Amino acid sequence: AEKPFIRQVLVQVSDDLQAGNSISESLEKHPKVFSDFYVNMVRSGEESGKLDQTFLYLADYIDRSYELGSKARNALIYPAFITITFVAVMILMLTFVIPKVGAILEDSGQELPFYTLIILGVSNFLVNYGIFLLIALIVGGFFMYRYIQTPAGQVSWSRFKFSIPYIGPLYKKLYLSRIADNLNVMLSSGISAVRALEITANVVSDEIYRGILRESIEGVKSGQPLSATLMRYSPESVPGIFVQMLQIGEETGEMGNILDRLAKFYNREVNSAVDTLVSLIEPILIVALALGVGFLLAAVLLPIYNSASAL
Repeated sequence: AEKPFIRQVLVQVSDDLQAGNSISESLEKHPKVFSDFYVNMVRSGEESGKLDQTFLYLADYIDRSYELGSKARNALIYPAFITITFVAVMILMLTFVIPKVGAILEDSGQELPFYTLIILGVSNFLVNYGIFLLIALIVGGFFMYRYIQTPAGQVSWSRFKFSIPYIGPLYKKLYLSRIADNLNVMLSSGISAVRALEITANVVSDEIYRGILRESIEGVKSGQPLSATLMRYSPESVPGIFVQMLQIGEETGEMGNILDRLAKFYNREVNSAVDTLVSLIEPILIVALALGVGFLLAAVLLPIYNSASAL
């Protein structure tokens, strides 16, 4: 379905070009395909007479952004899949297998260990009230999703995301890399600092950093350097090295080179963090799954072993 849609959009763009519209005007009519960032980059290339270089910039930028974002997402797919599979298997065990084994243990009349009673209690709860728990989770998930779509919900989600150990710093580096890369590409193409900040705020995909950039726009409009406006925020959101490098770029007139260095630096940081995360996830998951399965088996098999020994 996506290819015919893109084909249809390109046909409409071609028709607009033949009608005398500029490329940026033709692309601007399709915001679902061409973002504000993309359209403004093309418009800047038209005004400067460097449209061919602008498209090369865009191709390189989109390739970097896709590689960086997909690598971060792919690092979380494996643990999510393993965790969901483990939870599903445990639920099936607790709702179908444990009740039958529990009935045998209770009929034996022996005194059950405390951990076995915990497993049997969880199993009975899921059997008797599991459907209500599922309904509550679905309803709660629906309202949580609706809340996250609101501005306040997006801020709360961003704060929660950034508070997760190791995952939070990874996302911060990802957004800082994206901000530096966006600003570098647009400033290098002749787009004004204010307009570059406005566009970057719209495409940064995080409400906290979007708010920081929008507040920084007011400071830049009033004549303050960008580094001075970002200096007001905590180092957890905007690291000191980021601000200091921007300040050096402003003082030397090499803002483009500095932003390029920052983008590459945080890109390397994200890649390194993702590689480390992937290498740690597998042993952590193996240990966690082994402990979970071992606890379940011990709670069930030890009482059976004790009953067999007593015979």
